[in-house]
Amino acid sequence: MATAYTPQPTGDGVRARVQRLGGHLAGMVMPNIGAFIAWGLITALFIPTGWLPNKDLGELVDPMIKILLPLLIGYTGGRMVHGQRGAVVGAVATMGLVVGADVPMFLGAMIIGPLAAYLMKLFDGLIEDRVRTGFEMLVDNFSAGILAAAMAIAGNVAIGPVVRTFTEAAGDAVGWLVDHDVLPLTSVLIEPAKVLFLNNAVNHGVLGPLGVQQAAETGKSVLFMLESNPGPGLGVLLAYMFFGPRRLRPSTPAAAIIHFFGGIHEIYFPYILMKPRMILAAIAGGATGIAIFLAAGTGLVATPSPGSIFAYLAQTPRGVGNWVGVYGGLLASAAVSFAVGAALLGFGKLAEDRPSGEQDSGDEAAPEGKDSGDEAAAATETGTNEDTGTDTGTAQQPAAR
Repeated sequence: MATAYTPQPTGDGVRARVQRLGGHLAGMVMPNIGAFIAWGLITALFIPTGWLPNKDLGELVDPMIKILLPLLIGYTGGRMVHGQRGAVVGAVATMGLVVGADVPMFLGAMIIGPLAAYLMKLFDGLIEDRVRTGFEMLVDNFSAGILAAAMAIAGNVAIGPVVRTFTEAAGDAVGWLVDHDVLPLTSVLIEPAKVLFLNNAVNHGVLGPLGVQQAAETGKSVLFMLESNPGPGLGVLLAYMFFGPRRLRPSTPAAAIIHFFGGIHEIYFPYILMKPRMILAAIAGGATGIAIFLAAGTGLVATPSPGSIFAYLAQTPRGVGNWVGVYGGLLASAAVSFAVGAALLGFGKLAEDRPSGEQDSGDEAAPEGKDSGDEAAAATETGTNEDTGTDTGTAQQPAAR
């Protein structure tokens, strides 16, 4: 179940296992982001409160979110495990979940699609080289059909109710956080998880499915902005640009452009990993943005992926209040992150040249003959593009020597 959407960690530690799980979740969702965007655009345009209300076209919204998108996830998850045969049984099994469900069954599709494909893979391994010549197609087709039908029934009867219960409980938990005005505290968990390259697992594995359910009911959801907000990362990069180590500053403008306009958040993770205290700036900025989003009662209609300002523009619902809330929160999160980051960097004092042999333990000075900008570029090579899996490190401009 390899995926090109998150870095593949080595080892058997807890962090490596969580990263692998996040990679599998992202691998099921990211290839279908185009379909999510299509649903978001149709929703923003044609629902009764949209930009171009249309009753007939608005009827596309419900079937797409409840049937099409879960089927695509189940199909993709099955294909990751066992190729085309796994994709087919995964899609059929997912159909058992979505029939009669009153909520989008994304989490269920992430479970039953790969599970059905794995069982198909085990069966094919058992009968390999044991089928008489001329009966291969018959056995292949009937085995896939029987297993797919059985998994569809199991999904409808057993897995579906469990997933619905879990989804409702998770939704109630989010509702509790909102009702008690503590949703901004989720930044304490989200921002550190992001810089450990768990951003796709958090966004597409947890927040996205809950946000889609909320958006289907209210037309928008603040959950889409908890992880994807580009403001905190922009603030961190701007702090490095003005107050960071001198040799590192030339690399930050290009990184800021790639992050804010391209939506490739991974490019700023190495800047925080080099100075872990900078995570406090990202947390402060994220919490500020969420607080403003909640106060304005705003949200997006679908997941902005990648987390670019252009994706935000496409997914912001109609209404002056929504636009003010979304972009006011985004700018405020960038400003707070910049201010806290600048303070953590000593407003440039920590970037002053030091006598030979003397180093600030917090600054991790670059070794002789190699500047800190090169370290950032090398570290950034571990990041991947959220949507293409390409190496983001090559996009970063080299530091001046």
